[in-house]
Amino acid sequence: MSEPAKASSGTRNPRDHSHHSVDSRPLSHHSAASDGHTVTSLDDHHARSHHSDTGGANGHTHSDLPFDGHIHTYIPDMDEDKIYMDYNATTPLEPQVIQAVTEALHDAWGNPSSTYTPGVKAKKIITQARENVARMVGGKAEDIIFTSGGTEANNLVFHSALEAYRESCRTAEQRGERHRHENSGTSAWPLPHILVSNVEHDSVRLTAEHLLKDATADVTSVAVSKVTGRVEVEDVLAAVRSSTCLISIMMANNETGVLMPIRELCQRIRFVNRQRQHRILLHTDAAQAIGKVRVDARDLGVDYLTIVGHKAAELVNSNLTEYETHMLDTRDYLEKQLEAVFGRERIHFNSHFPDSETLPNTCNVSILGPGLQGRKVLSSCRRLLASVGAACHSHRGDRPSHILLSCGIPEEVAANALRLSVGRGTSRAEVGLVVEDLKNAVERLGGTQLINVD
Repeated sequence: MSEPAKASSGTRNPRDHSHHSVDSRPLSHHSAASDGHTVTSLDDHHARSHHSDTGGANGHTHSDLPFDGHIHTYIPDMDEDKIYMDYNATTPLEPQVIQAVTEALHDAWGNPSSTYTPGVKAKKIITQARENVARMVGGKAEDIIFTSGGTEANNLVFHSALEAYRESCRTAEQRGERHRHENSGTSAWPLPHILVSNVEHDSVRLTAEHLLKDATADVTSVAVSKVTGRVEVEDVLAAVRSSTCLISIMMANNETGVLMPIRELCQRIRFVNRQRQHRILLHTDAAQAIGKVRVDARDLGVDYLTIVGHKAAELVNSNLTEYETHMLDTRDYLEKQLEAVFGRERIHFNSHFPDSETLPNTCNVSILGPGLQGRKVLSSCRRLLASVGAACHSHRGDRPSHILLSCGIPEEVAANALRLSVGRGTSRAEVGLVVEDLKNAVERLGGTQLINVD
């Protein structure tokens, strides 16, 4: 197992645990270490790309431009007959963002700590960007930490929580307190304990596994419910120990779109913390949620929140409702068209769970039948650009997604999964073309004759 990226130095004092919104803002999309967590170099003048509430992803416009009811998408260097439905992996840059980045590279290239003009401009841009992000996620500007990517941001949270636990132990010892280990009976302080779910993004899962392997921390992976597809609060609470220092649960799953009960979990843990010697810190990776649903660190009650630049990290707050409504309408239309063409008996929606809320843009679907594995179907499509799941799992070949299996999806169904995630610019016309493309692909693979829908 490769070692996850380590957190960078020179960050905020880890003992300061106010609502930290850890923001990752890649300048470009040329190096993706994992789905939703793009690790690229980040220089200070890049922040200009988000100045004046200009978004870093599809569908964002300057805040001084009213929403006109039409969402304009620009995808550079892509054939006109291709249709992109992999917005949970990354989103294309808007022309305004490309222009803003270009201007920043030309005019604000200086070191932001310098006193000459290019540096002063860079400092002003960064300050404005930090304020914009804070306003978007319900945090404070001074709590926003820019990193090179989501993987680094999540590592930063884990290592900060471990240091906070060690500091708490040192403080307790100075007060003359001792701890009797629950299992060994010794007086040594136990290893810090971390709780995660079993459907976390690899940037969290692999970091936790590495800490466990390195004997730096104990880790418990809490299974999601096979009925609801989400981690249940009671299951998390049952796994808490006296040494638990961090709970890290994603806000929305990148494959199923299921929203986790973060707010309820935070409320319960806040009560638990009143009776504890070592405070439990709460972290949510909101990379998939940002720009699709409301994300507010204070309302959620988390200590750490991770977002990424290529998920709409400068969403114009006033347009979120319109964007969310558009994506939901488009996603629902896509699902209806799939049922109409393939028939309900040939379709299984892996993103449908009773009593669970989901992202408005995500449709994880399996077209049932032998020889219709997701990768085969996508490779036979002429128009559709999509994926079978998280990009960080692409090396696993045709093996079914462990996330879907963890959610109770049968192996033969999970093997046929397609993750279709629409964006703010996806139209109903494009949906129709995609469904037609899938129909033709299935027929080429030997599927039965399917229904034509006008």
